[in-house]
Amino acid sequence: MSDGGESAAEREPVEPDGVERPTYEAAAARVEEIIRRLDSGEASLNETLELVSEGKTLIELCAHELTVVGDALEELRLDELVVRLEREAGA
Repeated sequence: MSDGGESAAEREPVEPDGVERPTYEAAAARVEEIIRRLDSGEASLNETLELVSEGKTLIELCAHELTVVGDALEELRLDELVVRLEREAGA
């Protein structure tokens, strides 16, 4: 258990190579920070390039996470349909 009181869902997953990958929530929050910084107009050209690159990576991570969750939900719906059809066939 962590000292910070984080739940397992709030901790960043660790990839097999030992690199921490942000959670969907952390990545989405960071993208919002990046957008605010870019909208402020205060970022230098180099900082802008770095922020855009980081934002792109985080958006791709979020898109992947949403796809995984969507696929899992679809599988659950299919499983529920199979159960219902089996019940109806048995009735």
